[in-house]
Amino acid sequence: MLTGYAASHQHPINLTVHMVGIPTIMLGVLIPLSWVSIEIVDFRFDLAQALVVGMSVFYFTLDKLFSVAFLILSWLIAMLAAMLGELPLDVSGTIAAAAFFGGYLAQFIGHAIERSMPVLIKHPIQANLAAPFFVVVELFKMLGLRDKLFNEVQERIAELRQEQAAGSPAGS
Repeated sequence: MLTGYAASHQHPINLTVHMVGIPTIMLGVLIPLSWVSIEIVDFRFDLAQALVVGMSVFYFTLDKLFSVAFLILSWLIAMLAAMLGELPLDVSGTIAAAAFFGGYLAQFIGHAIERSMPVLIKHPIQANLAAPFFVVVELFKMLGLRDKLFNEVQERIAELRQEQAAGSPAGS
């Protein structure tokens, strides 16, 4: 999954756009989810927090360290979403819509610059599951952490491109 996603995100501008756009899309999704909550013994838990925890559990099956990093970063976004969600509905709804649609528009612009088809078009569910994970992975790469993993991914991308150039099906 990581190799396939990373192969469509090699251009530095596209990567930068995704590093900003994906958390922005998350904010746009989490604001309305923060509107639905339950309170248990003075503890408020909303659907935004439930989504973040659920995604973290899924990511934990892929990579423990990336999952913990995702949980921390996305929890901060969920806290911001909850604060914005407390604004009047017309204001918080407008912010959520602008973040959601603006973030996706930025993604399409990034892919136009890279001249690659967005994964969202080919595999919408995979794209929405992989994108937040990819942001965390890319953050580790930018910080120079886990270089061995990134070198393996880049080698696999090069192999896939060679196979495609030779006309053989990828992964055969």
